[in-house]
Amino acid sequence: MKPADNYIEFQNVWRSFPQADGGEQAVLVDVSFFVPRGETVAILGRSGVGKSVALKHIVGFLQPDRGRVWVDGRDVTDLEEKQWAVIRRRLALVFQSGALFDSLTVAENVAFPLRERALQNGQQVVEEEIERRVQELLTTVGLAESADLIPSDLSTGSKRAVAIARALAAEPDCILYDEPTTMVDPLMAQTITDLILRLKEKYHKTSVVVTHDVRLAERVADRLVMLCQGRVCFFGTQEEWRNSDDPEVEAFRSLDALPGAPAVR
Repeated sequence: MKPADNYIEFQNVWRSFPQADGGEQAVLVDVSFFVPRGETVAILGRSGVGKSVALKHIVGFLQPDRGRVWVDGRDVTDLEEKQWAVIRRRLALVFQSGALFDSLTVAENVAFPLRERALQNGQQVVEEEIERRVQELLTTVGLAESADLIPSDLSTGSKRAVAIARALAAEPDCILYDEPTTMVDPLMAQTITDLILRLKEKYHKTSVVVTHDVRLAERVADRLVMLCQGRVCFFGTQEEWRNSDDPEVEAFRSLDALPGAPAVR
């Protein structure tokens, strides 16, 4: 595929960080993968293998030492910060923390990007339309009855669901999920997984899910990337993932079969 055929593409990306001893730690090592338009790709791996660093390259928080990064058919490797503003409007990042405004209600948090977009486009803010859209989005994520609560009233999982609703309100081309099921109980992890899958089927947006959760990845992703010590040790479809005999893949995949681990269907 050409870069234009994919919404995101990494081409032989390297990234290192300086260490206290004066040396450098290689975090991404010759990383290549792509995210076709309209598909969901999961970036899998243990803690510290470079998943979040890869995500930061997609939104321009980091630039590669070597290699190229493409977003929406455009080579963004060497863009300056001011050039990223337009691209980031088409991306929505759902943080682990939710990154909600503590002083705003749930409804006001979801309404925020709607108001921002209207102002940026020089359009009149129509309160009735915003209220209708907010209610629709909160209903989609199962939190319509929480509209008047503030973030401190919500569980960690509910905060992430609100963050997803707010991301959708921005009408992005691509949604980036950063460890959406981390630090929640198994039942809430299944709820969030169900939500991401439902949104995928409803909106068909390009999505990237950074996760160590095998069951989440196997349910929602069209393709999977697995990083091992900063390198791509697997990239392929669900069928290729299931049939892979790579020792690293087999070991990681087996986590889903641990005794006592509730199956996610």
